[in-house]
Amino acid sequence: MSDVVEKTLTALPSLLSLDSHSGATKLSSTSKLGNLIRGITELTSKHEEEKLVQRELVSIKEQVSSPNTSMRQMKELMVRAIYCEMLGYETSFSYIHAIKLAQQGTALEKRVGYLAVSLFLNESHELLLLLVNTVLKDLQSTNLIEVCMALTVVGQMFPKDMIPAILPLVEEKLNHPKEIIRRKAVLALYKFYLIAPNQVQHIHNKFRKALCDKDPGVMAASLHIYLQMIQDNPEGYKDLTASFVTILKQVVGGKLPMDFNYHSVPAPWLQIQLLRILSFLGKNDQSSSEIIYEVLDESLRRAEINHNITYAILYECVKCIYTIHPKSELLEKAAKCIGNFVLSPKMNLKYLGLKALTYVVQQDPKLALQHQMTIIECLDHPDLIIKRETLELLFRITNAQNVTVIVEKMLEFLRVNKDDYTTIDLVGKVAELAEKYAPDNEWFIETMSTVFSVGGDVMQPDIPNSFLKLLSEGFDSVEEDRKLRLFAVDSYVSLLQGEPGKLPQRFLQVISWVLGEYSYLSEELEAATVLRLLAKLLDMKSTSSETKSWVLVAMTKLCEGGAGVSVAQEVCETYSSSLDTVLRQRAQELQHLSQDCELRARVLPRDAGLEPLEVDSSLSFLDGFVSEALAAGAAPYKPPHQRQEELAQSKALSLEPYGLSLPISMSSCSIADRQSPTLLSVSSGLSGDSPDLSHKGGSTTLKLDGVKRVWGREGYLSQREPVEESAHVEVPSPLRSPSQQGEAESSHSQTPATTPTPQPEQEKQQLASSLFVGLGSHSSVCLMGKSEPTTQRFRRKAKGPVSPSAASEQISNSLVSTPSTANDLLCNNLLDSSVTSELSVSSPEQTSQLSQGPAAANGTCDVELTDGDVKESSPSLVGGNSVVAADPAPHEDPDRPEGLCLNTHLPAELSGLCHSEITPLCSNQSLDLSACHVQKEDSLALVVFIYNSSDSDIQQILLELDSDELEVSCVCDSAVQGARSHSVAVCQYSLTVKRPSVHVEVVGMVSYQFPVGTPQSVQFSYKLPLTGFIRPLTVSTEEYGTMWLDFSHDTKQKLTLISDGQEPLADTLNVLKKKLQLHVVEIIGMEGIVACRLLRDQPCLMHCRLHAGTLSVWLRSPVPDLPDCLMYHCQRALQEH
Repeated sequence: MSDVVEKTLTALPSLLSLDSHSGATKLSSTSKLGNLIRGITELTSKHEEEKLVQRELVSIKEQVSSPNTSMRQMKELMVRAIYCEMLGYETSFSYIHAIKLAQQGTALEKRVGYLAVSLFLNESHELLLLLVNTVLKDLQSTNLIEVCMALTVVGQMFPKDMIPAILPLVEEKLNHPKEIIRRKAVLALYKFYLIAPNQVQHIHNKFRKALCDKDPGVMAASLHIYLQMIQDNPEGYKDLTASFVTILKQVVGGKLPMDFNYHSVPAPWLQIQLLRILSFLGKNDQSSSEIIYEVLDESLRRAEINHNITYAILYECVKCIYTIHPKSELLEKAAKCIGNFVLSPKMNLKYLGLKALTYVVQQDPKLALQHQMTIIECLDHPDLIIKRETLELLFRITNAQNVTVIVEKMLEFLRVNKDDYTTIDLVGKVAELAEKYAPDNEWFIETMSTVFSVGGDVMQPDIPNSFLKLLSEGFDSVEEDRKLRLFAVDSYVSLLQGEPGKLPQRFLQVISWVLGEYSYLSEELEAATVLRLLAKLLDMKSTSSETKSWVLVAMTKLCEGGAGVSVAQEVCETYSSSLDTVLRQRAQELQHLSQDCELRARVLPRDAGLEPLEVDSSLSFLDGFVSEALAAGAAPYKPPHQRQEELAQSKALSLEPYGLSLPISMSSCSIADRQSPTLLSVSSGLSGDSPDLSHKGGSTTLKLDGVKRVWGREGYLSQREPVEESAHVEVPSPLRSPSQQGEAESSHSQTPATTPTPQPEQEKQQLASSLFVGLGSHSSVCLMGKSEPTTQRFRRKAKGPVSPSAASEQISNSLVSTPSTANDLLCNNLLDSSVTSELSVSSPEQTSQLSQGPAAANGTCDVELTDGDVKESSPSLVGGNSVVAADPAPHEDPDRPEGLCLNTHLPAELSGLCHSEITPLCSNQSLDLSACHVQKEDSLALVVFIYNSSDSDIQQILLELDSDELEVSCVCDSAVQGARSHSVAVCQYSLTVKRPSVHVEVVGMVSYQFPVGTPQSVQFSYKLPLTGFIRPLTVSTEEYGTMWLDFSHDTKQKLTLISDGQEPLADTLNVLKKKLQLHVVEIIGMEGIVACRLLRDQPCLMHCRLHAGTLSVWLRSPVPDLPDCLMYHCQRALQEH
């Protein structure tokens, strides 16, 4: 540990400039801190370290108390004190000096002082009061570094009572010209919201301004506040849904600076935060969910790089998809993503898959059926975390038909588990399942006995209390009550006759209470026998005083007859003189009640639990005593909350700053009135950094208890329309190989195999049939937190008449929310205003307001071409200045000639080249747009077909295209001025890549006008894969070697090997050559080299090597993102083979 501390603090002196030379990077040989560190690390025992540190502390204490110590020396003393405090030694004498250093030193000395204060003190420390005035002064400073330090301390440790004193100044910093100040101010306000949300309610509009800040860092900081506020009140921020969607689109599209990227993933933590916010906004809200669908699909598609951070994004996408209003296409992709995680050989991904499956299984229980064999294997996994998460998943799918098998698996895990937290959690789950789904009395009592034995004394006390309450209150059937209690008595008597010394104390307390209450139900069991068994518990040394008290009370209920009284008298003689007052009292009660049977029958009647108790909650029997006390001058009673308020008011802090330490203008105004003092001008030429802040926010884990089921008993699969195989869209996740997918499909199949199954597989299949029974389409599904159709065995008696209340669910009919000011500012400042918010528009009346802001531009229609797969969505058209609804499918004009073939309209120079299918883009009553792309040698041609389906000629057609990833240039000969009635106009564009991406997108707009009428326009987007721009690169082996050494951007990955033939390497490279147009330079033995280029002239080299049955691929290119993109398409090509 000392080595770690030494390495950690080696850089500290250079940071604080302890050496006399500026910019020193090594610990000075004469530095006292350096000598202290070296001295400690050279010691061999803890005792020697204590002696050395104590001598150091004595020296530090003498020097800080000396009036001759300069601020520079005080700075070094504080650093040494920090080091001693980090080692665990008390340095409380230096706390006040750290505050003084923060108040009086220069900028560098103040920095050390603030650092020491933040490490020494906590939010409740009384010395923080001395820091308020210093922070107020520094917040008004013209020195940027001092303002940053003050905001850092405010966001870290300022208590609730001091917030009103500094809140106005922190609010002012939201308008500071420096983005670092604005960001730290937002983080400070986030801390204020966590500890005192009511004090920042009036500045919610300023939070929206921070969300729209032109600096991405300030915007990202504001998401912390919005996540907390939306989690508390999602209905109040529905109008910001479109704004958050727009931000996420920009983040996913890589619009933020490269500094936000992590392993080529654009701002992953920002994506995760936005996905959590959208989950809260779209929950049980169809209109908000429809706005979120597209960006969720885009996030799933772009998270394709094999890295842990992309897996985290996929996990958040899956949670969001299953939280918001369902959409079948997204649910399919999420289910496939979960399957890839669960079937992954990597342990972390398997755990992530189980976690996601546990989250979504309440909405879609059939998803667990698809992976039942994998879940069975996870039950025997050597990793306890995997096994524990699997048990959590089984807990979610438990019903009356599989409860015995699942509880048995949980108890098996509990018997070998050594972690107290896991034991407490699982014991509570088993007790809940046993009470809810117990098949019979015997199983219930045996299971609860095992729970009490395994759970021991670490279990929550409400578990035995709930069990005893269940036995006491009884159920609907009197006969069932008697049988359950009688079986409990017989079971517990047999346990006491065995080895009761091994039983936990709480279990012994439960046994004592049950035998004292219901042992009379057994005709074969005498009271004297039970008393002797209970008396043995008192003689055991391991029995605690609390358990002995329970035993004495039970004996008091049973002492009747000669033999019973004699046993009771022996116990009374032993405990009547006990030092424990509770035991002495219980012994006296036992002695008196055993001698007076009539009194005992009145005090402890049998079946007393069946009689309702009358409680005088007003304590009216004390009215006379209270009246006499008030008459004698006693103070009247005050409720606890009133006493706390009065106490707080009497000790309230005076928030007025010290007059002599502040400017006159500051001392003359009241900070309590939230009037911000005049801020002095801050120099814009300064810059500085400060340590990052860490905040302890509330948990974002969703609680699924009581979540409404929106899919019904059989899940969403019953509502899904049949999807053709050609239109199937895969989630781009390279987690499984084709062989693994085949194994998964075979395990998912419900058709019994004809070949004989090995014995272990038969056992797993038999266990799976027991665990997952009740999850089929024809069986009743009973999920935790859901209303199950099966009758619960143990139903407590109703305490009074129950009147069911009908709940009505209201769903908003509006499809689009009016864009807020935040949305407009987002597109004007942070975001690219050329990218529009892609919303589905229902009618002109509902969407006429969308044209008022840049973020509320026309809707778009998306067409994604992925190797022949086509995905369409509804477009929106713009006519003049208003938005009109567009058809979700190409308009079928009755006058349009049947079988119109657009292939004949291809330009002559392109007719002989390979092209994609001509895909409809969008249409309205007068115009149909279609497009295809044609592969040329030096570029990719995009051909747009404009079909005039109206009876009038169209004039002044203007087609504009733009793309962030591509360079779009119009072919001069293809300009279109107009289109006659029922004719086709063709536009041709040349596309080349300027920034590689897995899929690239072209955004376009067509403007046109009829001879009579207003101008109209329609927007569309066209997506195509990067593979269309890849061409072979013919080079020799020598040229390949020279180029390989020159390229700096690379990526490595293991791919699935095609082993159909005798030469797997050649077969695999031939598949890649055919599908991706690569050039195989040479194959030598187990290695091969491949070359290709991206239009125009952007080379990429591939080195392949066979290793352990897989293909190890190494890609290199001078273009940063090209290797990752090409690696994805290689994985996709091999998976599709």
